[in-house]
Amino acid sequence: MPITANDPNRTSWLEVPENSDFPIQNIPFGVFLTKDDVITIGTRIGDFAIDLGALQQLDYFEGIDLTDDMFMQDTLNDFISDGKKTWRLVRNRIAELFDAKNPLLRDNTKHREHIIFRMDEVEMQLPIQIGDYTDFYSSKEHATNVGKMFRDPENALLPNWLHIPVGYHGRSSSIIPSGIPIHRPMGQTLPNGETTPVFGPSRLVDFELETAFITTDANIMGENIPVNEAEEYIFGMVIMNDWSARDMQKWEYVPLGPFLAKNFATSISPWIVTLDALEPFRTKGPHQEPTPLPYLQQKGKHAFDIHLEAYIEPENGTPNLVSQTNFKYLYWSMAQQLAHHTSNGCRVNSGDLMGSGTISGPTPESFGSMLERTWGGKNPLALNDGTERKFIQDYDTVIMKGFCQNSAVRIGFGEVSSKLLPPFVHK
Repeated sequence: MPITANDPNRTSWLEVPENSDFPIQNIPFGVFLTKDDVITIGTRIGDFAIDLGALQQLDYFEGIDLTDDMFMQDTLNDFISDGKKTWRLVRNRIAELFDAKNPLLRDNTKHREHIIFRMDEVEMQLPIQIGDYTDFYSSKEHATNVGKMFRDPENALLPNWLHIPVGYHGRSSSIIPSGIPIHRPMGQTLPNGETTPVFGPSRLVDFELETAFITTDANIMGENIPVNEAEEYIFGMVIMNDWSARDMQKWEYVPLGPFLAKNFATSISPWIVTLDALEPFRTKGPHQEPTPLPYLQQKGKHAFDIHLEAYIEPENGTPNLVSQTNFKYLYWSMAQQLAHHTSNGCRVNSGDLMGSGTISGPTPESFGSMLERTWGGKNPLALNDGTERKFIQDYDTVIMKGFCQNSAVRIGFGEVSSKLLPPFVHK
C-alpha cells in the first residue's frame, strides 16, 4: 500500500509555520486533554491539534475498519495493535482531509470547531500505556567513552558489545511526558577515598540524549522475530531523556547493572512520529565488524538521519546548546535490537518502549551526556549566563529536540523538556 501521506508536494489548508516540525507530511500520533477536559487521541499539523475522536464520530474515517471507539480512548495502544495497514490507511486519510485542495472539512465550519484546537488550548499526555520498557546501550562511541572513564582505556568495550545489542529492563512507572518536572533522587553513593557508602541526594544528575521506539503486538511467547521482519512491528519513535544519577550508578551497577540510578525518571516527547513518516530519511548505519551472527545480519538502509540536540536552560536563563548528535551513529539498528530482544522467545506487546541508549557521535560536541561532555566533570561547560556546569543543577531545565530534513520536507518530533527540582521532602 503506497504512503500517499508522504507526498512532498502536498500542502495543507491549515497554516504551517516555516521550519515547523509538523508539516502535513508528518502526521504524528499523541493523546491530549482538550479545553473541555476531554482526553482524546489526536494528531498535529503546524500549531494545531486535531481531535481524531471527533473526526471519527463525524464519519471522516468511513471505509476504514476501526472499532467505534478507536480514537476516543486515553492511550494509543489499541490503535497500535491494529497494525501497519491500519496506521497507513489512517495517515493517508488524514493527509487527504487536510490537503489544501480538499474542501470536505476545510469548508465545514461547524465540524472544524469540534475537531481543531490550537496547541496552546490542549495539554499533552503520555501517549501510550507502557507495560514494559527496555533500554539498549547501542552507541559505540558512548560505550567506548564510558569504558575509558570507568574501566581500562585500552579495553573500553566489553567482549560481548560488538556481538549483541546490550540492554536492560527499566521501570515503566517512572516514564513521563514532556513538561513534567522531576526531583533529584536520593540514594547510596560511595564518596571518593571512602570504604563505607552514604545516603543522600545524588550530586551527579545527568541527562542521556536518546530516542525510543514503540512496538505493536509482535509475537507470542516463545516466538522470535526475524531481523528482516522486525520493522513491521515498530509503530514509531519519540525523543527520550533517560535521566541518570552517575554517582549512584557507579556504586550500584556491579554486578547486575542499572537500577535506582536509572529508574527515577525517564522523559519522552509526547508525539509519536511513525516509521512511515521517517521513510524519506533512511540511511545506512555504521559498518559492523565483526559480522554479526546470522540472526542479526541485515542488508540495506536501517538507520535514519535524525538530527538531535540537547539544551540546558538555567532558572531565569536562556537555553544553551550542549550537544548535537545524530541517530544514524547508532551501531545497532532498531530492527537488530527487536530481533535480539525476542531471540529467546520474550514476548513484546503493543505500547512497549525500547530506548536506544545514549546516542553519541565522534566529536566531543556530539557526545550525548554531561558525563561525556565534561569527561566526568573534569572539563565544565560554560553557559551563556556566566555559570558553569559539570552536571545538572537544581532548577535547570533540560530540553531535547529532534528532526529530519531534506530539500523537500522537514519532519520533527517537537521537544521533550523537564526541570530538575530539589529532592522531594515529605511534609
